[in-house]
Amino acid sequence: MPDIIELGPHRLAVHHAQGTPEAVNGGVVLPPGRVALLHGLGACDFYRHGWNSWSPTGWRNLAEPPLRITDPIRRLTADDTAWHEEHRHHSSAVAALDAGGGEVLLLGSLGLGNPRLAADRDTLSGWYEHGAAPWFAAIGPEAEVFRRYSELLAKRLGGRRTPPRRHNIWSSWYSYYEDIDERTLLAELPAIAELPFEVVQFDDGWEEMVGDWQPNSKFPSGMRHLAEAVEDAGMTPGLWISPFIALPQSKIVQDRPELFLRDADGGLAVTGYNWNTGYHALDLTLPAARDHLRETITTVTQDWGYRYLKLDFVYAAAAPAERAEGIGREEVYRNGLAVVREAAGDDAYLLGSGALPLPSLGLLDAIRVGPDVGPAWTYHGLSDPSDAAARNAVAVSASRFWLDELYDIDPDVAFFRTRQCLLTDEQRSVIADLAATCRFRAVSDPPSWLSDSERTALDTFLHSAPDVQWLSRNRARIGDRTVEFPTELPALR
Repeated sequence: MPDIIELGPHRLAVHHAQGTPEAVNGGVVLPPGRVALLHGLGACDFYRHGWNSWSPTGWRNLAEPPLRITDPIRRLTADDTAWHEEHRHHSSAVAALDAGGGEVLLLGSLGLGNPRLAADRDTLSGWYEHGAAPWFAAIGPEAEVFRRYSELLAKRLGGRRTPPRRHNIWSSWYSYYEDIDERTLLAELPAIAELPFEVVQFDDGWEEMVGDWQPNSKFPSGMRHLAEAVEDAGMTPGLWISPFIALPQSKIVQDRPELFLRDADGGLAVTGYNWNTGYHALDLTLPAARDHLRETITTVTQDWGYRYLKLDFVYAAAAPAERAEGIGREEVYRNGLAVVREAAGDDAYLLGSGALPLPSLGLLDAIRVGPDVGPAWTYHGLSDPSDAAARNAVAVSASRFWLDELYDIDPDVAFFRTRQCLLTDEQRSVIADLAATCRFRAVSDPPSWLSDSERTALDTFLHSAPDVQWLSRNRARIGDRTVEFPTELPALR
């Protein structure tokens, strides 16, 4: 139904479902369902929020091509293929328009159901793929409007589980990648313990195969032995795991294919690509699939003792596919995370990567807010805004500072080494400033790879705790410095 809403001094025409808009502090809550605002801002800048951690996020003018992933193979992993359009500016969960003078017009979902938004020069609209929930509309200073939106999300879906923490995490990924083994990690552990790390997280490469979550032959003493070694060194043991997915060659797929999502032809759905192959995802509407998930997480956390989990590729539970039960994709995803939380225990720290921000609220402690960073600023010919490169990670993460009101936000690792690293001193400083702004300090540099000066810089970084304030867009204050993060993403080809 047509209506007029007042947002401060602004009056906007709006079309919404049956019901009455409700004035709230800082804006208006619009009734559940489809909504359209006549914004009158013309070809202004549009804020596109990505579907999962790696999805393109940032500002583009409405007169320019939309911010998107052009490669359909990559898109299946790093965005929502069900709503891809080449020419219309789309967003997931929330969108905003630059109203000038440091102010934005924001429209954001206040519930689940895979909310989508789109904009042109006249209209900002929103709808739900499944079911319906209310919307929040507001105009005002950018940081203030996003903060108010975050407060409403916390009240309706769940807020930050723990007070904001200073995190100092060592991860094996950006140094050893999959080439890890028990001997190498144990040998590096004493030097890691000499620095003020709180968590040691072992990444991909420990498992028999993605989907078969038992240690491979490179870890003859088992994963509990490694966890105990980390604890004896005075730190929390952490582990990478992708509990919602499995590779086609995995034992679980071969032995129990009935647990996995189907495509329209009845075959196993391909829900993303990595490890040089497509992979499959559990159909978490099935009790048996949820039981398998529960058993996996219980083993890792309760039996092996890992209290910090990096949960990767979790979006796959919400991938477009055929499910045994007709439940909305975001609800299925949230139910899967609830199983993980219950099995891991309330005291476990859960970081989601490839995660969906709204449906993860109240269940995850932290969320990755950008693509993988990589030891290079960019790569020749790279035109994918979701691919692993430091430029992409900085630009997307800086466009998601507002999520700091809801989670610990992880912009991925900082680099202090020059060994096997193509980043300049200035680029490493930008990434370190981003980590300081997010208050999430993760590093993959083995201490044995560092020079004396690099080790000193890392030690200073890990000990620092400056006051941080998000100012607007891509600007933040770190202590007495104001920093502006580059937000350029690759141009479409």
